[in-house]
Amino acid sequence: QVQVVESGGGSVQPGGSLRLSCTASTSIFSILSMAWYRQAPGKQRELVASITNQGTPNYADSVKGRFTISRDNAKNTVYLQMNSLKPDDTAVYYCNVLGPVTNWGQGTQVTVSS
Repeated sequence: QVQVVESGGGSVQPGGSLRLSCTASTSIFSILSMAWYRQAPGKQRELVASITNQGTPNYADSVKGRFTISRDNAKNTVYLQMNSLKPDDTAVYYCNVLGPVTNWGQGTQVTVSS
């Protein structure tokens, strides 16, 4: 199991930016594909962005061109730079491995509102 701690959420106005960070406690971080997920109120958790162990990103259509996922294997950390935020981006954001997840972290709340 991978233990993760997410941080960096907050409240911003539409059009604003936030940078989320996620540090994973695992000795095999560098070989894992990692991902950011989000869950909005009343909705199912969804995959937002993922990054392979070699740094190849992939994005949900809803965030393409606005969000950027990156990773620092030396720090066991994955980031999500979120620009041009919209109210629809309001959710709790989680990071974890890409694929079936059994132990979610606490997540970090992102609220986009004027």
